[in-house]
Amino acid sequence: MTNTDLTALTGDYTIDASHSTIGFTVRHAMVTNVKGKFDEFSGSLHLDGGDPSASTASIDVKMDSIDTGSEDRDGHLKSADFFKIEEFPTMTFRSTKAEALGDEDYRITGDLTILGTTKPLTIDLEFNGAAKDPFGNERVGFEGKAEIKRSEWGLTWNAALETGGVLISDKIKLSFDISAIKTA
Repeated sequence: MTNTDLTALTGDYTIDASHSTIGFTVRHAMVTNVKGKFDEFSGSLHLDGGDPSASTASIDVKMDSIDTGSEDRDGHLKSADFFKIEEFPTMTFRSTKAEALGDEDYRITGDLTILGTTKPLTIDLEFNGAAKDPFGNERVGFEGKAEIKRSEWGLTWNAALETGGVLISDKIKLSFDISAIKTA
């Protein structure tokens, strides 16, 4: 969407998890990609249309809600080999910097905490637009992507393949489709 008056969008927003997706893609067995998502998360945004650098984001993800389409794989990901959900039930992101890159493109940097380890994460975002929905809610939408090395957060479980390589890549591609509703 172009020619949006961004100053009119200034305010606080709640992420609408039922119309948003936090997903990931990981290379499996060196030959294919496995995609997954988290079904339960909450978050908030503060948008400053006059000064995008004053915008903020905060997201809390329930790790027990991981969904890769395979109950066995999801169970393994929840175990002590990976996310240790009994000890670390939540993954969090807290922004520390926001910047406008031009056109509809933005970048938000913040602290991503997984397994009690906090590291910086930069997410490139595209502003998808703003609209009033049929229920009178003012909505904004963003689509984002980032890459991480899971080993930097202590996610190191793997298995060697007979043909060389490993079962799971270190690189994880993150994707975000966010719809947020302006709070009154």
